[in-house]
Amino acid sequence: MRAEASLAELMAAVAGGDRAALRSIYQQQSTRLFGVANAILRDRDAAADALQDAFLRVSQRAGQFDPRRGEAAAWLGAVVRHAALDLARKRGREMPTDDPALGDTPVAPEALDRIAADAEGQRLRDCLGALDEKNRKGILLAFVHGLSHAQVAARLELPLGTVKAWIRRGLLQLRECLA
Repeated sequence: MRAEASLAELMAAVAGGDRAALRSIYQQQSTRLFGVANAILRDRDAAADALQDAFLRVSQRAGQFDPRRGEAAAWLGAVVRHAALDLARKRGREMPTDDPALGDTPVAPEALDRIAADAEGQRLRDCLGALDEKNRKGILLAFVHGLSHAQVAARLELPLGTVKAWIRRGLLQLRECLA
């Protein structure tokens, strides 16, 4: 596998059983993906467990990735997010903190820099920056911090329907911007 292979190409290789491609994906993406798991679980050991479980899932389900439906980095992020949320449910405890300020302040550019430092990450940051603050905040709480829509509504002290609409509109705008 050549070093400059795209994530989509690496995913196709993993689907074909190429363990070196899986190792390459891990080397390229593990720091970012660990950050996603750690943001959800707020426990480094649990985040490492979730990341390991996620890469096991990636090795087993890489054939399910369809590059026509989205970016490989987003697919990997979703796998890690689901693994972290599954672990949180298995542990039987809520992950949100008691900090009322969490999510109530705009996300600093440095936080987004850690999510992805490549060109795709820059595009994502630019598109997130173009969203209304309410849409951006809802999306980040739901997809970066792993909160359910109901938890986002409680955190922001807003009706559930309002939060769902904000997140949906924001995701539609992101999709359009990233297309």
